Amino acid sequence: MDRRAFLLTASAAALAAGPAAAAELSLNQISAYLNGLRTAEAGFTQVNDDGTLATGTLYIKRPGRMRFEYNPPEELLVMAGGGQIGIFDGKSNVAKAERYPLSQTPLNVILERNVDLARRNMVVGKTFDGAATTVIAQDPERPEYGNIALKFTANPVELRQWIVTDGQGATTTVILGELSKGGELPSTLFNISFEEDQRKR
Repeated sequence: MDRRAFLLTASAAALAAGPAAAAELSLNQISAYLNGLRTAEAGFTQVNDDGTLATGTLYIKRPGRMRFEYNPPEELLVMAGGGQIGIFDGKSNVAKAERYPLSQTPLNVILERNVDLARRNMVVGKTFDGAATTVIAQDPERPEYGNIALKFTANPVELRQWIVTDGQGATTTVILGELSKGGELPSTLFNISFEEDQRKR
């Protein structure tokens, strides 16, 4: 898997479809939902740009933290924490993560402390298909890093899917199972240095 393609598209997380609700969501409603999402856990299926699939478990601890644990045969762990993305690949770098600034990925759009999709130039597209609202967002100060398309249903508001497009046009989709929200998640799940230390033992 191309690390940069994953990095700039790992912000693709989508929930399994729930009951459809014929109500288009406003940007303020979506921002409020994301700002209220503190911790969450869900299984996910990832569709890569080349059509290959991977599965695993996603953990979110806002602001700023996310963890993708992949199921075999993938030997991959991706973490966001401390303002960085860390990628552990069992085929090349088992014990030491490849690190990138979180700010250089579309993932930062939904993990920042105060999400404000109504901010100027943040949302570059918004559609409603009668069942779900999709917004395409980017960092207005760093549009070259790509964008993320977030799909939500209403009543109650729920994130169902995201698709990240990187600066080269490659896409990655992550589809989530039902989100389990509000549980306690240890900070070590998102600590890249802690994970490196554990792998050296």
